[in-house]
Amino acid sequence: MTQRTHLTLLTIFFGLLAFFFSTFVSSAPQNSLDMVQHTAEEYVKTIVKSPPKGQLTVKAAHLDSRLKLSACSEPLKTSVPGKQSLTGNITVLVSCSTEGWQVYVPVRVKQLLPRVVAAKPLARGAVLSASDLMVQMIETRFQRGVVFEHPQQIIGSKVKRNVNMGDAIQGNDICLVCRNDAVLIKAGRSGLDIVTKGTALSDGSLGEQIRVQNAKSKRVVDGIITGVGEVTVNF
Repeated sequence: MTQRTHLTLLTIFFGLLAFFFSTFVSSAPQNSLDMVQHTAEEYVKTIVKSPPKGQLTVKAAHLDSRLKLSACSEPLKTSVPGKQSLTGNITVLVSCSTEGWQVYVPVRVKQLLPRVVAAKPLARGAVLSASDLMVQMIETRFQRGVVFEHPQQIIGSKVKRNVNMGDAIQGNDICLVCRNDAVLIKAGRSGLDIVTKGTALSDGSLGEQIRVQNAKSKRVVDGIITGVGEVTVNF
């Protein structure tokens, strides 16, 4: 083997050695950053409960790759500094006391629940049918007022204002009972249920109290909306 061949092989060897060394050095900080992100996510999962019937998603933000964090010889410490709401974005402090470093990690939290949403644009005055509605997972922090889990709860109700496709249907978007609608008035006492017809004197959604007039006696009473076109009066 010639001297030139030796030199070529040595050049290749040291080149490969330098490549693997640089790869190891560059990957070490990234591994540390990945561990910090993972630690922050796992900590948030211990302090934020998954909603019943829903889903919880937790995702840490990517950290600046220029951060150089030495490997920690003990388990990383985590905390939520200050008074923070445990919804939306949470900042987690991850630290290593033996190496003397700490990092603030933004973590995005989403709590999702099944909600009835508009399957297409809904115009004011439309009467809702099954084809108008679908169920999607909606982030809880964007939900306000009365919302619905099942389309059957609001099929047959009337839209009070325009609703965009994909928007969750809220109680104030519709009236399960609208003013001047014919309604069934249900009354119960001592296990005896009485059902009669009447007229709604105002709009209302599920669980709201409205005044209704008995079609026979003309008596006006207060009742709770318990379904589409249905008002229950308790004596």
